[in-house]
Amino acid sequence: MERGLYIAASGMIAEQMRQDAIANDLANASTPGYKADRITQASFGDLLLSNSNTGQVIGPLGTGAYADSKVTDLRPQATRVTEEPLDLAIVGEGWFGVQTPEGVRYTRNGQFSASPQGQLIDQLGRPVLGPGGQPVQLDARGHVRPGSVGVFALANARKEGDNYFTGAAGGQATGQVEIGALEGSGIDPTRTMVDMIASFRAYEAGQKVITTIDDTLRRTSTQVGNATGGSF
Repeated sequence: MERGLYIAASGMIAEQMRQDAIANDLANASTPGYKADRITQASFGDLLLSNSNTGQVIGPLGTGAYADSKVTDLRPQATRVTEEPLDLAIVGEGWFGVQTPEGVRYTRNGQFSASPQGQLIDQLGRPVLGPGGQPVQLDARGHVRPGSVGVFALANARKEGDNYFTGAAGGQATGQVEIGALEGSGIDPTRTMVDMIASFRAYEAGQKVITTIDDTLRRTSTQVGNATGGSF
């Protein structure tokens, strides 16, 4: 089989994974506290070609590309004022803790609400945790008491879903809770659209390579058949 087909196909698969990540980022361009993902790509090892008769080195041949890893940009983003009493943002480093059925998960999305029991909950109805790991109880007016919401340090944060993270919790972080504000999404829509267009162009280039190789093989087989008097 023509090696160029495998090389082009591997590049197309890598670009498909990149496009999936970009599309998910675009879908969360307005999600508070969302952290962007980046797909890094690498190439397989090169083959060193040589003349089979003389042994003279011809040069290296690339063997294709693959999606190496997914990297999440965890940098804090700017906050915007909403004046909603249950909207919270962390200014600086740190994470909100949320109690889920799978254990404690962490998020930067502070778009919270109140439960019927007067507790602070996230958009999935899961309790937000205080500094000691207890659910946050709202005051008589349904507002957040200053200092009642935990800001946790998290090492080796890994995304689990779009806005939950896991990792090694390390006590309290240095960030401060701002009430009546939300952290913005980590997505720059303009840049992300440019990345999507570039990925589509790379994918189309792989398609053209495969089409060209396929056409060359078809022409070659047809010409060989005609030269030998056969028919294809």
